[in-house]
Amino acid sequence: MTNDFDLDPTDTPNRIHQQCSGDAYAPELGVPPAGRGGHGGDRPNASEASENGELKTGTTTVGITTADGVVLATDMRASAGNLVASKQAEKILEVHPRAALTISGAVSAAQSLVRSLKAEVRLYEARRDEEMSMQALSTLTGNLLRSGAFFIVAPILGGVDSEGGHIYNIGPGGSVMEEEYFATGSGSPFALGVLEGAYDEEMSVEEARDAAARAVNSAIERDTASGNGMLLSVVTAEGVETEQYEHPTEAL
Repeated sequence: MTNDFDLDPTDTPNRIHQQCSGDAYAPELGVPPAGRGGHGGDRPNASEASENGELKTGTTTVGITTADGVVLATDMRASAGNLVASKQAEKILEVHPRAALTISGAVSAAQSLVRSLKAEVRLYEARRDEEMSMQALSTLTGNLLRSGAFFIVAPILGGVDSEGGHIYNIGPGGSVMEEEYFATGSGSPFALGVLEGAYDEEMSVEEARDAAARAVNSAIERDTASGNGMLLSVVTAEGVETEQYEHPTEAL
């Protein structure tokens, strides 16, 4: 899925830096993999820009909405090219008391994005004396990505507000699309195949947990960049609860 990631591989690093000139976030961005003529294999869980501008991420993340909340699940492998850089990568991070973000892409950019989101949520709620809605949070996330500071991150945002549970597919260029269920990363084709058959508008949180675990398990079985266990989060009006499993089948 190309989303908004549309780099011309013939662009030179100078041209990319010129586009970011004067941007306070420019040092974080650096030169995207396509501009370097490399594959980004020197950083954990790195994204690659192929010749057609497609963003490639070595991971599997899943999000599912239910009537009572949201379920998020990811594998725990961080890759750097052909190397397994970490077997304990936390790819579900809380960004709001009732919302969490799954991360795929470059680890450093994702961690910086989460820190920025947490700070902005606190400022928003302090200034307005009201809780941030998921629509506002998704818009904020898209705006931060659009700034260019977090250029190679493709997250799923899942959260609960007064309107219920929400899942947002947020593209690396800042596009925001609300979905009933979604998957990102190199294992997403396998995960989406499971979700297509399992999803039901009236499914319970427990049924969604099973579907998410089976989706991640399917990806781990077939995608070499996904593996080393699973993180599974249930987001409800009470908050975010995350569990870790050595293998997705343990959650079934």
